[in-house]
Amino acid sequence: MIDTPSSPWIRSSYSGSGGSCVEWAPAHTTSTGIVPVRDSKDPRGPVLALPITAFAAFVAGVRDGEFGAV
Repeated sequence: MIDTPSSPWIRSSYSGSGGSCVEWAPAHTTSTGIVPVRDSKDPRGPVLALPITAFAAFVAGVRDGEFGAV
């Protein structure tokens, strides 16, 4: 588990009103090169930590439709 106590979490602008929201901590990413991602409904729950290059590849894949309907 990564520690992000001082990092503000930002909710995805693509999150709808259905409550399926993803958050990430850009300040932590800038200082470590690791992108922490969590479910906004469970802020004390697990955090997925990805190297910035892996996260960028994932976002590009979603944007390009590589995963179907996500």
